[in-house]
Amino acid sequence: MKEADLEEQYARFPEIKRSEVQKFVEWIHAQPHISDHFSEGEALHFFHACRYSMEVAKQVLDINLTARTHLDEFFVNLDCERPELRRAMKTISIVPLPGATPEGYRVIVAKLEDLNASNYNFADAMKLYCMIFDYWMYEDGIQPGHVIVIDLKGCALGHLARIGLLQMKKFLFYLQEAAAIRLIGFHFVNIVPFMDKIMALMNPFMKKELSSVLHMHNDINDFYKFVPREMLPKDYGGLGEETNVAREIYYKKLLDNRKEMLEFETRHQVNEKLRPGKAKTVSDLFGIEGNFKKLDID
Repeated sequence: MKEADLEEQYARFPEIKRSEVQKFVEWIHAQPHISDHFSEGEALHFFHACRYSMEVAKQVLDINLTARTHLDEFFVNLDCERPELRRAMKTISIVPLPGATPEGYRVIVAKLEDLNASNYNFADAMKLYCMIFDYWMYEDGIQPGHVIVIDLKGCALGHLARIGLLQMKKFLFYLQEAAAIRLIGFHFVNIVPFMDKIMALMNPFMKKELSSVLHMHNDINDFYKFVPREMLPKDYGGLGEETNVAREIYYKKLLDNRKEMLEFETRHQVNEKLRPGKAKTVSDLFGIEGNFKKLDID
């Protein structure tokens, strides 16, 4: 894993004062429950996502690392050689696209490859998704915004039945409260007839900030208004590698950097025994009131 160049990132975002980020890093390293190995580059992601507010960044960082510690099904045992992750790699394609939209936004696409619902496990799929996203961001550095695309082609009611309500709640909590990105768009393409059932699963846990950037597309031409056709894979009418080919690039990266990903996992967890004050639990996470990190809205 090669972390994005810090000098290049600060050059692209001259409004960020490096001295402020370094103060943030000093604060992080002063927290006994957070890893001493948390880097300036990793801290920069939170500072940028929270629009350069030191206090908000501190809160979101702690929520992020606490979530990664306690949400076992998504963030623990990040060993890509484990059979459940190997199965997920065969079941779904997760593809960070090269290039960016005209606004500078980066795009990631996820879709089913194995349509057999009995091989689909939502928690494992989300674990793999987060691993790919983490690796991508680590190498890519901070960006003006990110766009998430979920392709529902081949999705059946059998897949939906395998998504637990609590799992959905936990994942959307992480996405809305803890993810160190500026989420500009969340798109569903190839809408299925039971889209209302999918939304019924998501709606109780979505805040207005996420709802306002959620888009559903029956017509791929409508989707092109948000993500230019030319930057998409060939199976979406674009110029990029087919999805099932492009995914292998990142899956190979995970496998080749297995040790580094396990170190990443450790670095992004907290030691509750060393936390000042009372240790936190999963129930503490979901008891948090307010919305510390507002999603970007264009």
